[in-house]
Amino acid sequence: MSPFRLPGLFSAVAVTATLLSPAASFADEVTIGQTFLASGLDPAEGSNGWALVSHGIGEQLFQVSREGELVPNLATSAAQNEDGTWTVELAPDRFFSDGTPVTAAAVATALNRTGEANPSARATAGRLIFAAIDDDTLTVETEQPTTILPSILAEWAFPVYRIDGDTLIFTGPFTVESFEPGGSIEMTPNAHYANAEARPDITLRRIADGQSLALAFASGELDMAFNLPVETLALLEAVEGETISFPVAYQYMMWMNTRSPALSDPRVRRAIDLAVNRTDLVAAAQAGIPATGAFAANYPFAAEGELPHDPDAAATLLEDAGWVMGEDGVRTRDGERLELVLYAYPQRPDLVTFQPVIRAALAEIGISITTQVTDSPSDVAANGGFDLFLWAQHTAPAGDPGLFLSLFFETDAARNYSGWSNADYDALIKALRAAGDPQARIDLARRAQDIIAAEVPVSFLVTPEWHVGLSPALAGYEPWGSDYYVIRPDLVPAR
Repeated sequence: MSPFRLPGLFSAVAVTATLLSPAASFADEVTIGQTFLASGLDPAEGSNGWALVSHGIGEQLFQVSREGELVPNLATSAAQNEDGTWTVELAPDRFFSDGTPVTAAAVATALNRTGEANPSARATAGRLIFAAIDDDTLTVETEQPTTILPSILAEWAFPVYRIDGDTLIFTGPFTVESFEPGGSIEMTPNAHYANAEARPDITLRRIADGQSLALAFASGELDMAFNLPVETLALLEAVEGETISFPVAYQYMMWMNTRSPALSDPRVRRAIDLAVNRTDLVAAAQAGIPATGAFAANYPFAAEGELPHDPDAAATLLEDAGWVMGEDGVRTRDGERLELVLYAYPQRPDLVTFQPVIRAALAEIGISITTQVTDSPSDVAANGGFDLFLWAQHTAPAGDPGLFLSLFFETDAARNYSGWSNADYDALIKALRAAGDPQARIDLARRAQDIIAAEVPVSFLVTPEWHVGLSPALAGYEPWGSDYYVIRPDLVPAR
């Protein structure tokens, strides 16, 4: 079943600019710089599954195609049985990078291990239990009823691997030769993946700071610089190659920590949301469009209508909540100043660009903001050590709204960073899990966004556009799938 088609907007290249001076070009090896790198090679830990697929190391049973459709990959089909379980048929002639065939037993062992260890793998339908029927057939039992198992199996927590002692072996077009955590990954073509001889060796470097990423590209150190800051594009006009700008299915947002004393009041959270001018954020980023809700506007389940900007209404809400404007322009209540800390992280350069814009907007309504930048956003978000946190998230990575709405907002969700709890919302997500009709899922997802908009545990800000630098060695490369499929089987250098 493929309940939703992703909008074609996200598979198209939007802007191409020709660049002019010499840089290195390699026929048999390329160097790619990104602001992120897998923190480890185990998909059962954190967000590693997403990164390993993005890096071309891992693959899932199903994936999202260039055209934005949910399609089979290591599987050929998934069918629901009368008892609610599923039968999954594996694709023939697929191999792990050591030459071992992909079998149902290996897949079941790996994905059961991931499901037990990684809460993100349990977000959409609870725990999935995989069992091998024969070499090519799996059954899948879901803890909670679902009609969208193929979409779930395309979620980032589910890359397939084989366990060999302490080593995990994957199926992607590239295999790891060496891994320096936080630094780089050296990769070679997977000899057991079709067309391996056409692919280059790859050095994948983490360059967390966007400005440093641009300088490395300008100096010829990189054949691809993924997610360049927009302000560096003009500086790269003298570099041979091209830059490509493309819209992505991510949303930029701002978590509001409801455990923070001031932000425990929804009136304060609504005031902050009303004070932020999304058009100003788009202007600061020089790209993107204002968000309408949790999902990019071209998704069928996206919220409709513009999010309001009304500083006067924001000021009234703060007055109603007892926060009185002081002579110094900062509100106080019972002797306490309304001072908050706003975090961002450099791996998404636009978020750092947003900080002064949001600080100025909140200063106008009497909120004093201190800005912080962290290289460890997941740690800060998980431990709740923030008031406001600018965040980038692909909110529908498998073409369905369920993962994001459950994983980040249910009361006991693994990534409920805002600490928010709403019983009506939890009941609605339970209904979303069981709903099979596409229109019913759209309606439930929009109702969920209405509840979020009313209580504002998060402020949705901008649907962004990203920028990629390419040397002549990677002429013809087209980015798609946001950053979920950066290094792909079709990454072949120009000859």
